[in-house]
Amino acid sequence: VFNAAAIASYTVRLADRIERHVRAGDFPVVLGGDCSIQLGASLALRRIGRYGLVAVDASPDFRHPGNSDRIGAAGGEEVALATGRGQDDLTDLEGLKPYLRDEDVRFFGIRDCFETDRAELAALKIPVVTVGDIREWGADALARATAEAFAVPQLGGFWVHLDADVLDPSVMPAVDSPDPDGLLPGELVAPLRPLLASPHCVGLNITIYDPDLDPEATAGALLTDVVVSAFAES
Repeated sequence: VFNAAAIASYTVRLADRIERHVRAGDFPVVLGGDCSIQLGASLALRRIGRYGLVAVDASPDFRHPGNSDRIGAAGGEEVALATGRGQDDLTDLEGLKPYLRDEDVRFFGIRDCFETDRAELAALKIPVVTVGDIREWGADALARATAEAFAVPQLGGFWVHLDADVLDPSVMPAVDSPDPDGLLPGELVAPLRPLLASPHCVGLNITIYDPDLDPEATAGALLTDVVVSAFAES
């Protein structure tokens, strides 16, 4: 993985910050450049106990040596790394591999086109809610069921990871992979609201938004409105 040593060092420092806030009962909101920041949250929570992850993302970020020969960018591999797939200098920091168990991961908003990824995740019994599922079954009901799945004694709670590219590029072009057929703003607020309102949710990452691709700041304003609405209406 490119820049693995620097990512590992940063992951530990970020985990230190997040761990302190979670132990204090705060609700951290982490703004980051790419999805590799999820490793910091996962490591922090692993230090505390056993926690889950709801990744609200256009793609599952589950690329690893077992399914690809194009390993290199941690931002597209962070969930695989957090579940122990990949090189030890990222997957086994502090001897805590894996930071997440497969059965404690949920994906929301995945594009319907990722059929190969979905097949692997299904075999691992990792639930996936696609854009099509949200539109067919309703985001609120699916998100509430997801949050309730973490309300078990074995888990301390769950973290939400939000990748801006889950939004359709017609409203969020300022991302590195603006794939078509994503969620519209209201369709994203709807699942975020019950997830963030859950007493078992302990924090939130927001990643991938690139201000250099948003000279008028309109996409950034929209993303901010989505997040504020999700909290305000929760």
